[in-house]
Amino acid sequence: MATRGSRSENVKRIFQQFDTNRDGGLNRDEMAALVVAVNPRVKFSDEQINAILDEVFRTYGEFIDGEKGLTYDGLLRTYDDGAGDVDRDFDALGLELNFDENKGASIVSEASSSSIADERVIESQKKQRTAAWAVSPHHGIVFDDTWKLVDDLEILLKRLKAKQAKDAKFRNDNFDAYSDAGWSRELGASAELSEKRVYWEESGPDYALFVKELGALRSRADGARSREEAFDGHMAIGRVLYEHQLFKEALICFKRSCELQPMDVRPHFRAGNCLYVLGKSKEAKEEFLLALESAEAGGNQWGYLLPQIYVNLGIALEGEGTVLSACEYYREAAILCPTHYRALKLLGSALFGVGEYRAAVKALEEAIFMKPDYADAHCDLASALHGMGEDERAIEVFQKAIDLKPGHVDALYNLGGLYMDLGRFQRASEMYTRVLAVWPNHWRAQLNKAVSLLGAGETEEAKKALKEALKMTNRVELNDAIYHLKQLQKKKVKTNGGSNGEAAFVIVDPSKFKTLGEKTTLRQDLGNALQIRAFQRLTRLNRCEVDLLKKEMSETDVPVSYSGSGGPQKSIRKPNLEEVLRKLLNFLKPETFQGAVKAINEKILSVLDETGSGRVDLGMFYAVLAPLCSGPPDNRKRIAFDALLWRPVNEGGSHIRKVDAVQYIKLLRAIFIPSHGVSEMLEVHGETDTSMVSFNEFLVMFNDPDWGFGILSTLLKLETGDRNRHEHHVCSVCRYPIIGSRFKEVKSHFSLCNQCYSEGKVPPNFKQDEYKFKEYGKEAEAMKDKCLCFNLQSRKDP
Repeated sequence: MATRGSRSENVKRIFQQFDTNRDGGLNRDEMAALVVAVNPRVKFSDEQINAILDEVFRTYGEFIDGEKGLTYDGLLRTYDDGAGDVDRDFDALGLELNFDENKGASIVSEASSSSIADERVIESQKKQRTAAWAVSPHHGIVFDDTWKLVDDLEILLKRLKAKQAKDAKFRNDNFDAYSDAGWSRELGASAELSEKRVYWEESGPDYALFVKELGALRSRADGARSREEAFDGHMAIGRVLYEHQLFKEALICFKRSCELQPMDVRPHFRAGNCLYVLGKSKEAKEEFLLALESAEAGGNQWGYLLPQIYVNLGIALEGEGTVLSACEYYREAAILCPTHYRALKLLGSALFGVGEYRAAVKALEEAIFMKPDYADAHCDLASALHGMGEDERAIEVFQKAIDLKPGHVDALYNLGGLYMDLGRFQRASEMYTRVLAVWPNHWRAQLNKAVSLLGAGETEEAKKALKEALKMTNRVELNDAIYHLKQLQKKKVKTNGGSNGEAAFVIVDPSKFKTLGEKTTLRQDLGNALQIRAFQRLTRLNRCEVDLLKKEMSETDVPVSYSGSGGPQKSIRKPNLEEVLRKLLNFLKPETFQGAVKAINEKILSVLDETGSGRVDLGMFYAVLAPLCSGPPDNRKRIAFDALLWRPVNEGGSHIRKVDAVQYIKLLRAIFIPSHGVSEMLEVHGETDTSMVSFNEFLVMFNDPDWGFGILSTLLKLETGDRNRHEHHVCSVCRYPIIGSRFKEVKSHFSLCNQCYSEGKVPPNFKQDEYKFKEYGKEAEAMKDKCLCFNLQSRKDP
């Protein structure tokens, strides 16, 4: 590699050649002369020259010495930044560096040019040109003619950039505010995409001309003397295009390289990179899997690439929403390359994403140990600590992430959420204000700012913030929130310190809440059913037809394994289970599916995988899901029974073991009814009851309100009615419009929403020995009841 010394001498000769007035700077005329001289075969227009000079003088403003122009140090910096090629320009000018025994032999080059279709520099100078990848022994340029293709492509790119800069179409957007994905674009040391994302205008004639000329270069590569040289040409063209963030065009080159050498890892890897950046995660995953297959078939030849393939494959899988599967590949990368801090960060982030907080903290702490200034790792570590309840430490780590990257949106937003959870509303609003300073149209930050201001008692400011959020997104909950604020102001009630601006309330002992009639839901049952309903909504299981579970059971061939107790099971690893869930919830967007997997992992899989083996009894899993899927209740129960029947211990008959039925019911209660917890599960182990139960006997066990899962009837009521609105009725406690059921106290005539009723909240001015509630699912029921009472009263009056 040439030393900085020899390069600086070349730059000094170039500078002296064009500093005609010898004032120590290159003014616009002198710089224009330099640009034209080093590109003798390019016919620049005055507009093009001015655009190039404007960019140079703007970019290197710190090196402009008044009227003198660009200093020598500035010209040297332009070459260091890759804005020009020292040796090529030195050759084009026909300059000669005098022999100096202290610095080495003289470098005498034949005159060359920066224009297209011209002979290029000799072998000894190649190592000083283009990017470092081009001279890599693993994936660099091999053939001399490929260098010509690269040089010509660089000229085309400079012309396109100059044209689009002139037309104000070429944009650099700084993405410094957002968390990076830890993307590994290099086939070597890990590196990420440039923080400056470049957007090219692809609709104009200048871009069309560029694509046409690029096609000619590809044809030259195809016309090479051998298949190997053609491959080398397409790979090099693709690399240059990728470096300039022309991903669609780069992808064409890498796909052609895949055709030329199907078993070479590199084109598949690079095609996968392009596809991912273009938002095509599924296709990217396929290319990475092909790269992985080729690398494993190639033995030690591609061993050094495996960590990067694993990392990018994991990222592509996360792009599809399958985070548990991504964890597997991040682990593989970290095992193969223990110093790969980005693989550890990604592993920690993915583990946090599925609710495995302790494991996430361990991986993220290791990543930070290797790279202490890794802001994104600090941000995710703080989030994991918050998930574990270590809030004070989480605040410190969030602050460290913000210190490292002051405009870090994720850290600011999440810290705001943490302050909200702690009731520190003023600090929370400050965080959300900082988020909006970086990302002005972040409607969730705007909404949370409004809520935090409301919690801090700043009602007027909260209303302004809510209206701003409403401008960003016209969601129904924002309209409800504004209506809620109006109700608070109208009643002039004092808040009770709640985070959502609740009015004053008292919490009544459960024994004082009485129901009027069998149709009114018990307070405790409603509370549990509301939690299950929230889980349904989070996972979208209520949109998954229960018959799909039956279909999966009939079509999936799961090998039988034996657990530690010796019983046969159709068990499955969590990443494979995630693939099953992806099929069941295929209507979900990737980010929504990630949230569903996290909720299912935390609530269901953590109980089913009590030993922490990473494997789950698939039949039992289907049975647990069945009651929460959509479909008639009888059908849900039938498929839950069929799932238990599908397990190896019961397969082939029409009855299931009673011990399995009991275990299933207790699992359901342990998972979905928190008041019972997992302690009930301990009673199941060791039972030797060998009796069998039919479907009808199973139904009796399932429907039992005290020992079964009778709460399903309450859940069904919520499913069918939790979108019902009750005209202008608002909850007497929280002052929000009542949606779902309205619980009316028959003596004092105040009304409660589902949530406040389940939590036992009543207005403080209605103190009674007991409260009797009647439930109205729809306002029509209330009107009918009112008319009936009026008729009865009319009959009594005479």
